[in-house]
Formats: sequence, structure tokens, C-alpha cells
Amino acid sequence: MAGVITRAPLRLGKLIPQNTCLFLCDLQEKFRNSIQYFPQIVEVSGRLLKAFSLLELPVVATEQYPKGLGNTVAELSIAEHNVPVFDKTKFSMCLPPIQNIIKDKEVKSVVLCGIEAHVCVQQTALDLLESGIEVHVVVDACSSRSMTDRMYAFERLRDSGVFLTTSESVILGLAGGSSHPMFKQLQKIIWESAPDTGLLAARQKPLLAALADAGKDAKL
Repeated sequence: MAGVITRAPLRLGKLIPQNTCLFLCDLQEKFRNSIQYFPQIVEVSGRLLKAFSLLELPVVATEQYPKGLGNTVAELSIAEHNVPVFDKTKFSMCLPPIQNIIKDKEVKSVVLCGIEAHVCVQQTALDLLESGIEVHVVVDACSSRSMTDRMYAFERLRDSGVFLTTSESVILGLAGGSSHPMFKQLQKIIWESAPDTGLLAARQKPLLAALADAGKDAKL
């Protein structure tokens, strides 16, 4: 008798609010003039922060060597949202106190945004995956100094099992439907489309280059 073939369970990536936490990674003042689309990344991260606060879901933030790189940007109003902020020198956000929060809050999914995509965001995501936590990287709320580093970080993360998503998808996914008691307030957060963070242009460049090369070949 042939052996029974069992299929691995599907990874749906469905966000369950009571088991979800938002990670804000190193959105600090000194990065303002060096990170691609920094103001837009901060704005989108702020949308997520407001949504998680409305839903009373846990949020944690880190600051990479704040003595040299400054504190979290004022636009996020971290203190007003009572977000715990942890200093770090390692790149990953997975510090012991944050790991304790994950355990205490029974977190199974992390929504991750911040900078830099190819360093601190990437290493945080990989550490979380290694510990069995599902990771959702918000592509319109993560960036790097280089668009090349940013885009290849997303590819590498997806290959490792991270779910790539957008801020609006996360917010509406947590709501689940218009019957949610906080839906009207959440709708106000996303009423205007999220600002352009350069993702569409970055994805189109390889296609445009290929089309240009094809045009050159056709003329030969």
C-alpha cells in the first residue's frame, strides 16, 4: 500500500487582532535626510500606530543607539500613545524585554514597519520567524537609504516566509468588516490614499529597462 501523502498546512497570513502586535523599528530623527521617502514612511507608520491604538492592540518601538541617532520622530507622538520604547545597539528588535511582551501578550503575528529594510527590519523579521512568530512587513512603511537595498530586502524577506503587505490591507484586515465597532474611526485613517513611497516606480524600472532593450534589439 502506497504511503499517504500529507500536505503541509497552508500559511494564510490572516491577522487575528488579539494575537497581533505592531513593531515600530528605529524611526529616528537622524535618519530624516538619508532614508528614501522618509516623511511618507513616517506618515504611513503613523496610520498604523493610530489604528493599533484605536483597537487597543500592543505596540512596541525601538531606537538604535539614540545617543548618536536621536529619538523617535515627534510626528509619531509615541508618548501620547503610551508606546514603550527600547534602546538597542544590536540590529534586531528582538530584545529580552520585547520577547517578554510577545510572551505575555500571547503574540502570534507581528506587523513590522520602520528602517532600514535591509538591516534592522530584516534581522528583526528573521529572528521572529525563527521563534515561530508570523511576520507581516508593511512595504509602504519600510525603507532604506538605497532603493536597491530596500527592494532586494523585500524579496529576501518574502523568500524567507515573511508576508509582504500594505498599511491599508493591515488596517482593514484587523477590522474584518464594516460591522466592527471601530470601523468608522479606522475608515477616517485610510480615507485618503497612503502617500507614494516609490514602490510602483521601483517595480516598473526592470520592466521599462527590458522593454527598452527589446526595442534596441528590434532595430538591429
